[in-house]
Amino acid sequence: MLGRVIEARHLRVLRAVATTGSFSAAARELGCTQPAVSQQMKALEASAGTPLIVRAGRGMRLTQAGEALVRHAAGILAGLTAAEEEVAAIAGLRAGRVRLVSFPSGSSTLVPTALAALRAEHPGTQVSLEEAEPPRSVEMLRAGDCDVALAFRYGGAAGSAESQEWDDLVVRPLLSDRLVGLVPQGHRLASAESVGIGELAEEPWIAGCPRCRGQLVQVCAEAGFTPRIDFATDDYPAVVGLVGAGLGVAVLPRLAVEAVRGRGVREVRVEPAVRREVVALTLTDLEQVPAVAATLRQLERAAAARV
Repeated sequence: MLGRVIEARHLRVLRAVATTGSFSAAARELGCTQPAVSQQMKALEASAGTPLIVRAGRGMRLTQAGEALVRHAAGILAGLTAAEEEVAAIAGLRAGRVRLVSFPSGSSTLVPTALAALRAEHPGTQVSLEEAEPPRSVEMLRAGDCDVALAFRYGGAAGSAESQEWDDLVVRPLLSDRLVGLVPQGHRLASAESVGIGELAEEPWIAGCPRCRGQLVQVCAEAGFTPRIDFATDDYPAVVGLVGAGLGVAVLPRLAVEAVRGRGVREVRVEPAVRREVVALTLTDLEQVPAVAATLRQLERAAAARV
């Protein structure tokens, strides 16, 4: 059993001695002094617990243990070199992998710009994209199923569950996304510059994702009515299509409206203003990973370009 852990630098010295046949020649090859080679060989033999080299006339030869260690050293050092090169490539962004999860309207607006810039700057970095709405996307981040989550939330009261849901995560604010109203082109309010939410109290509604749907019900309740939701879908193009067909009205985030240009729909400003906070999230341990940091930086730049 080995007395101590064998160090890679000692294996390199042993291999040089075995190749050159002497301490002095090994020192020249390694760019160090002969005493340094001798000291490292003594340390390696102490770790191995047995002699590795014996003198033979003016030269030296490997013992059986020394031959065995040299034979294994080649593979060990080759693997270590490969590992060092791979880590250096990742650290230098010549390689790397990022798993990104985004909500649909973020995928069609912020993500393409960010990933195009990332590929241009670091072509060796690979990014995979999966779509999920919060809170599912945040759950995926905490579970280790992604490295960066593009998410959003609506303003919650201080101390509420929603206001605290990201407290354990690294939060990179991206933008404040205002909700806008959508009405059919021939609607009585289609030409209005702004519309109070209460003016839509008697309208049939087309609702979006569960989180947006909950926000709609809350805003309507504050205005004194309960919306009659005839259709609910997570698919924003479907929401716009249903409004364009005259089947109801809707309130959608600006990013979602920009991502879908439907026919027969008019956009109106809705009061009071409601905004959602759009952010990029990651874990503390991942924030310093070069590929993750570069992805976050490009998402911030893509968001800033939209302001």
